[in-house]
Amino acid sequence: MSTAQIGVVPSFIAGQWQNHEAHDGTQVLDANTGELLATVTSERLDVAAAVHHGRTVGQRSLSALTLHERALKLKELAMYLNERRPELYELSYRTGATKIDSMVDIDGGIGVLFTFSSKGRRELPNANVILDGPSEQLSKDGSFLGTHVFTPLAGVAVQVNAFNFPVWGMLEKFAPAFIAGVPSIVKPATPTGYVAEAVVRLMLDSGILPEGSLQLLSGSARDILDHLDYRDMLAFTGSAATANRLKSHPNVVEGGVRFTSETDSLNAAILGSDAVEGTVEFDAFVKAVVTEMTVKAGQKCTAIRRSIVPQALVEPVIAAVSARLEQRVVLGDPRVEGVTMGALASLDQLRDVRAAVEDMLAAGGEIAYGRLDAPAVRVAPEKDAVAERGAFMSPLVLRWDDPQNPVVHSREAFGPVSSVIGYESLEQAVELAAMGSGSLVATVCTNDAEIMRELTVGIAAHHGRVHILNRETARSSTGHGSPVPHLVHGGPGRAGGGEELGGIRSVKHHMQRTAVQGSPNMLTALTGVWHTGADQRLAGCERFGGQSQNVHPFRKSLAELSIGDGFASDLREVTLQDISDFATSTGDTFYAHTQQEAAAANPFFPGIVAHGYLLVSWAAGLFVEPAPGPVLANYGLENLRFITPVAAGDSIRVTLTAKKITPRVTDEYGEVAWDAILHNQNDEIVATYEVLTLVEKKDETYANFGQ
Repeated sequence: MSTAQIGVVPSFIAGQWQNHEAHDGTQVLDANTGELLATVTSERLDVAAAVHHGRTVGQRSLSALTLHERALKLKELAMYLNERRPELYELSYRTGATKIDSMVDIDGGIGVLFTFSSKGRRELPNANVILDGPSEQLSKDGSFLGTHVFTPLAGVAVQVNAFNFPVWGMLEKFAPAFIAGVPSIVKPATPTGYVAEAVVRLMLDSGILPEGSLQLLSGSARDILDHLDYRDMLAFTGSAATANRLKSHPNVVEGGVRFTSETDSLNAAILGSDAVEGTVEFDAFVKAVVTEMTVKAGQKCTAIRRSIVPQALVEPVIAAVSARLEQRVVLGDPRVEGVTMGALASLDQLRDVRAAVEDMLAAGGEIAYGRLDAPAVRVAPEKDAVAERGAFMSPLVLRWDDPQNPVVHSREAFGPVSSVIGYESLEQAVELAAMGSGSLVATVCTNDAEIMRELTVGIAAHHGRVHILNRETARSSTGHGSPVPHLVHGGPGRAGGGEELGGIRSVKHHMQRTAVQGSPNMLTALTGVWHTGADQRLAGCERFGGQSQNVHPFRKSLAELSIGDGFASDLREVTLQDISDFATSTGDTFYAHTQQEAAAANPFFPGIVAHGYLLVSWAAGLFVEPAPGPVLANYGLENLRFITPVAAGDSIRVTLTAKKITPRVTDEYGEVAWDAILHNQNDEIVATYEVLTLVEKKDETYANFGQ
């Protein structure tokens, strides 16, 4: 089975594709057949030009868009790539990836774009400044406030990726940087960089990306940190040795380059003592171990390297894992029908994995399943399915007599290799998991809540993610080894100490948090969020600050509405009959609303008091403008707090102020958050909350309606 050569893998720097000479480059081979596939130049790339282009052209083009506009472009990009998956699959097969492996990488990467697009438009403002938490009052009269904001980094995000996930690994870094407004410079790993180059080419050809927002370095970029400073960040995925060398660079140590890494990880899966043979948990555990050994041929930073099981279950687990490998795994070229596990990414990788296994055997490990010199599982029957030049390796299960042998907890074979280790107590299981010196993920497999709690609390500080597996999640779980864009990916210690993904958290990783002090008006102007004490333009009751000539804010479309527009109501008295009627009609007969003596005995109440929800309902009646108009719907309340009780005979009023306006990029309406404050007749605050409404961008549908 032959493969067409790709030629020299080019770079894309400063808006131009750069093709290098192939005579002195690194040869990249088809992982399955060993045939020459591509060449990656060893010439020094013009990193300085890429950095300068990103800081200037890329920064300008991204800053011209809001967070929502950038998030929408990710959706457009995901849809564009989604239609072109077949051509990416064909390239992916050459890396040794099966169809399922390619789905994890390619479909998973595209899924990250969809997820970040959705979360960015749903959870972030349609602006370029993100407010971080409530303001702090710094003066008695409220004229001087402090708050925190996030703004984009002023430099570039350099993203150095590993060979095992050339698509997902690139897009999970690119997506949050792009939404944040920081240009990306992508540096893929050489063995599979031709796949990353194909994706970058498609992304650029789509015409969706702003100029300078994405560049590609294919080849030598060892001097990259020489060109970065405090404005920039570098996100690295790869070996701990390389990460340590990078983060010791003077521009990281002294120059302030933000550095995050995801490195080696001897992840564990712990089987609870309750999960004996015949239980759903035992079967789910075995399935998870085999899956993590064979997906991407075990070349996953999240793969299960150590199966930590009760001593009595060591042999049953080995037998069950071996049987499943024997039944499920067909080794060969993934382009051959029926193959379920392909080759390692390169012959160099094959040599590294075998060397690691030999070290482990020399230290006391024993092969319980598989062979180093020949496949133990079924091999696809085609004559070239496992070519002599291919980087194929049998899955291996190792047994250890000494569970605390330091080698099993420190030497990683980055391939289809997993060790089974016995424990005598939960305390020892926690100790063994922690011997990995920091990991990306661990699975706790048990249906006993007490066992789960002890294991999870014990290992959490040593892991970036804990995956709890039992009969309730066996079918629905996304799996031990599958990071999801909603949750943090990374881990302490040996795993690199960095964080990626985690939803909007990763967008903020590409931004600077700054404390800002100023007046309510200035902070409102900066953040686009109304701050207490800033100017208001209130319609309604004049004695409480409203002006009769002002237009009710519910009559304004988003094109007309401004931050600070609002409404001040008159007072409404609360009677005992009102409270009684509300209790009867709702069924809320809590004693504070119905029994005078019991209510008076409560330290919080003066006697019978009005229901909080009665007051909120009345507040809506006080501020609503009933005619059809720009306000389409009330879709919720947030941050509701009841502060001062309201007794019969008291009165309430409401002040409503447009606090935050968020137009939706793809819809003819947007969201308005209204600051709502209820006061009593003594001007004491009764309740505070935010009212959320959907409002038309332009009031054309209801123009002159009812007039």
